[in-house]
Amino acid sequence: MTDLPTDVEIHEEGPREGFQIEPGPIATADKIRLIETLAQTGLRHIQVCSFVNTRLVPGWADAEAVVDGFSAKPGVEYTGLFFNGNGLDRALAFKHKLTINGSISLTASEGFTRKNLNRSHAENVEAMKKHSALQQAKGVAVTRIGVMAAFGCNYQGDISPAEVISTLRDGLAIAAETGAEITLFSLADTMGWATPARIERVINEVRSRWPDMLLSLHLHDTRGLAVANAHAGLKLGVTRYDSTVGGLGGCPFAGQPKAAGNICTEELVMLCEEMGIETGVDLDALIEAGRLAEAIVGHQLPSELIHAGSFGCVPAQGGVTRSSD
Repeated sequence: MTDLPTDVEIHEEGPREGFQIEPGPIATADKIRLIETLAQTGLRHIQVCSFVNTRLVPGWADAEAVVDGFSAKPGVEYTGLFFNGNGLDRALAFKHKLTINGSISLTASEGFTRKNLNRSHAENVEAMKKHSALQQAKGVAVTRIGVMAAFGCNYQGDISPAEVISTLRDGLAIAAETGAEITLFSLADTMGWATPARIERVINEVRSRWPDMLLSLHLHDTRGLAVANAHAGLKLGVTRYDSTVGGLGGCPFAGQPKAAGNICTEELVMLCEEMGIETGVDLDALIEAGRLAEAIVGHQLPSELIHAGSFGCVPAQGGVTRSSD
């Protein structure tokens, strides 16, 4: 166990991740309303949309309208997701409003690579070489390697730390070939296979090879362990986390249509607060944003906290109050 971090960086992905998987159409105005509400909670990083194939992800057919429509709050970084040259060009049209982050995206599972992208790992490596070079040619610095299915896969089963290391080495080889300077490894529990023990094994293995690399965790709550996994990450000193308000979202290609989405932002914030770790986020305002998200999608979201409220919002019953210790 390393020393606990004093603060963490939370990257809110609820609008992008959540609205891509909802079965019914979500009004553009409602997407904008949630983005602007989240920006008032103290969050400093919000992923607002996906610039993806609208035939495959119809929930983001209005990406341009959403980005054009929301009012950006100073001090908040807004990003959009893209996977290819077309998506990159669509994102770059809003570079006055969005932060365009370049990345190399790989998967530790051959099975999920085929299911998600309809290509082999080797084919995906070649595609990422071209994508990395293209991003840099258009003035976008490639600083991140993302590894999906880093802890397990519905199509391939357990993923060993050695497979994660091999995937990261492939990403670094791509970076070296294309002139990218990597400063971040993002490890994604895409299908909810992580446990605290798996988190510890993978992170320790990665750190044994790249001790100075910044690490980020992208956690899903598919099997109810996301908060426990975040707790394990925090004890290991991980300082950056992706999350979604209310637990919005999930992977549309994971084969689990009823699974819970990502770790809930408000539950992550409460965990950090209880551990004495600063997030800069107003928890009660965030809970209200989660309730708004639930009203927008029209069904109950996985978050327990948006239904129970924070400790500070729970009225005393029969003289019972929360102690200060």
